[in-house]
Amino acid sequence: MDFKSKIVLISGPTASGKSSFAIQLAKKINGEIINADSMQIYKQLRILSARPDPKKYQKIKHHLYGFHDAKKSFSTGDWLKLASQKIKKIQKKNMIPILVGGTGLYFKALTDGLVKIPNIPARHRNEIRNLHQRLGQREFFKKLLKIDSTYKGKINPSDSQRSIRAYEVKKFTKKSLYEWFENTKSDFSKDDFVKIYINYPRHELIERINTRTEQMIKKGAIKEVKDFLKLKIKKDLSVLKAIGISEIKEYLSKKKELGEIKEKISIKTRQYAKRQSTWARGNMMTWIKLRPQDLSKFLKKI
Repeated sequence: MDFKSKIVLISGPTASGKSSFAIQLAKKINGEIINADSMQIYKQLRILSARPDPKKYQKIKHHLYGFHDAKKSFSTGDWLKLASQKIKKIQKKNMIPILVGGTGLYFKALTDGLVKIPNIPARHRNEIRNLHQRLGQREFFKKLLKIDSTYKGKINPSDSQRSIRAYEVKKFTKKSLYEWFENTKSDFSKDDFVKIYINYPRHELIERINTRTEQMIKKGAIKEVKDFLKLKIKKDLSVLKAIGISEIKEYLSKKKELGEIKEKISIKTRQYAKRQSTWARGNMMTWIKLRPQDLSKFLKKI
């Protein structure tokens, strides 16, 4: 396979060995690695986010890892802007950019472009949420179809989050979300990408997740969360969704035993991995699917 002038994307469920494979590939094709994981950007979450060991940075250059303060918001648009800049800089050095991570929305934004919908004022959004609360999801969805019939058969009638988003975009911008999607383009061509998905068997992945949870605790995840909680992060910031924070918080407040919180972290990580795999099946049809036993064979062929 010819990687010249290509952008390599490596995805897969959490704990599938993406980072290690990316480093091996980078050595073979003269590449540099760019983070595409929404939690590995944060300075304060090195252990919980399973950020690559800094020692590995000495072998292969890594970008966009542990650079952002958890107290500040960070959007997909912010990541796309920084990642695009890094890609172009790496290519100018005649090297290959390798983006690795498990955040599907980041990859979708890179390959398909990001919808540039104008910011909708909080007052307007609150009015629509209040309307939804008054009507209930069933009646609200009927009202959505009256103002924008394109959603019929495209949104599950019970999906309140997407219904509210569709309604507020149509009411505020006078255009359907689908019109915004149609006018969205990536900075890169479809042919620019080599896309690899590590397809780990479920039973093996569960074992890896359990092992990683144990390692995180041994490496100091409890102290990391203790220090993190001192930051008093605003409740609306997405960093608080990081798996392990709420569970370890329960342990620190003596509500749960250590064994219980390790089990909860493992279960929640397995659930996240399952959601990643489900998303991948619907959005990554054109990706090269590699099983763990295929990785070394793939590298040898390069």
